[in-house]
Amino acid sequence: MQLTPFQIAIPDAELAALNARLAQTRWPDPFDTPPWALGTDPRYLRELVDYWANTYDWRATEAQLNLEPQFIARVDGLGVHFLHRRGIGPKPYPLVITHGWPGSFVEFIELLPHLCDPASVGADPADAFDVVVPSMPGYGFSERPSKPGMSVFAIADLWAELMRGLGYERFGAQGGDLGAAVSMALAANHAQHVDGIHLNFLPSSYAPGVHASDPPVTQEEQDFLAAKAAWADAEGAYAHMHGTKPQTLAFSLNDSPAGLAAWIVEKFRAWSDCEGDVERAFSKDQLLTDLSLYWHTQTIGSSVRLYAETRARPLRFEPGQRVTPPLGFARFPKEISQPPRSWIERVFNVTQFADMPRGGHFAAMEQPALLAEEIRRFFRPLRG
Repeated sequence: MQLTPFQIAIPDAELAALNARLAQTRWPDPFDTPPWALGTDPRYLRELVDYWANTYDWRATEAQLNLEPQFIARVDGLGVHFLHRRGIGPKPYPLVITHGWPGSFVEFIELLPHLCDPASVGADPADAFDVVVPSMPGYGFSERPSKPGMSVFAIADLWAELMRGLGYERFGAQGGDLGAAVSMALAANHAQHVDGIHLNFLPSSYAPGVHASDPPVTQEEQDFLAAKAAWADAEGAYAHMHGTKPQTLAFSLNDSPAGLAAWIVEKFRAWSDCEGDVERAFSKDQLLTDLSLYWHTQTIGSSVRLYAETRARPLRFEPGQRVTPPLGFARFPKEISQPPRSWIERVFNVTQFADMPRGGHFAAMEQPALLAEEIRRFFRPLRG
C-alpha cells in the first residue's frame, strides 16, 4: 500500500476568496419568529460569519492540525487521508475511528490523548491505542468517488484494507453517525479481522430482519420506532434531501459559505447537549474549523452523496442473521435517537451498554473523557 506523508496547506488565494464571499453574503429578509424556530437563527449566523471573516485564524488551526501525523494512502485505487497516532503504553491496541456528517476527522482531536496516551489524563497506560482516523471518501482531504457504489459497506472494505496495509491484522472499530454504520459493516463483513466495535449512535438505516422464531417486538422497541418516525417527520428534511437530491443541494452549499454554515451549524446546535445555545457545546473556532474543511476542500456535495449511497444499500439484515464480533454502545442523553439494547441485540452481540450522564450526537467533541473511558473499558478484555 502506497503511503505519502501529508500536511494541510490551503493557498492564500483560497483564504482571500473565502473572505470576499463572506463579505458579499446576500442575507434573507427578517421574519418575526423565535430564534431557530424555522431553522438557523439569522442573528447568530451573522455573528458567526463576521467572526469567520474577521477573527478566525485558519493558519493557526492549520498549524495545530499539522502537528498530527497525517498521510494519504492509495487504497483500492482511491486516495484516503488519515491520521495515525501511535499509542504510548506497553502494548497499544489498533483502533480505527470513523466520523460522520456533518463531522470530519477534527471531531477526534481532543479524544486522541485519552486513547493514545491514557497516562497523560490519569488513566492506565495499558489501555493505550494506536488510533487511525480516516477521512471518509468524499470528505475532507480524501479523494471524491467519481461514480456510484461507495456505500458504507464499500468504505468498510477500504478500512479493512487500510488497517491491514498498516500492519494490523486484527483491530477494533469505533464510530458515531455514518461512522457507526461503517463500523457495523466492518463487523458484519470482516469479522475475521475485527475484534469488536464500539458505537455511540445507531444508524437510522439499521433494520434487523425479524424471523418467525425471534421474540416479538417489545413495547420499548415500538416506542423507539415511533419516536424515530416522529423525529424524521419533524427534523429529517435534510436527510431526505441528502438521500434523494444531493446534487441539487450541492450547487448552493458549494457556492455560499454562509449557506454552508447555516446548513451545518443548525445541526451542531440541534443534535448536541447545549440547551439551545450551540456555544455551550462548541466554540466558534471548533465550528469554523469543521466548516472551513468542507469549504476549502469543496466536499459538501460529495459528502452528502453518502446518504444516497446508504439509501441504495442500507444496513438491512436478513431474518436470523447474526454479527458475531462484540459490540459496545454508549447511549448519550441528547443523542437524536435512543435505541433500546434489545433492538441492537436482534443482530449484534452486545456485551457493553451504558447510559451516559451528559452529551449528545458529537460525543467525541462534547465529552471526550467520558467517551474515551467507555472505549477503553469495552476493548480491555478484547486486547490480545
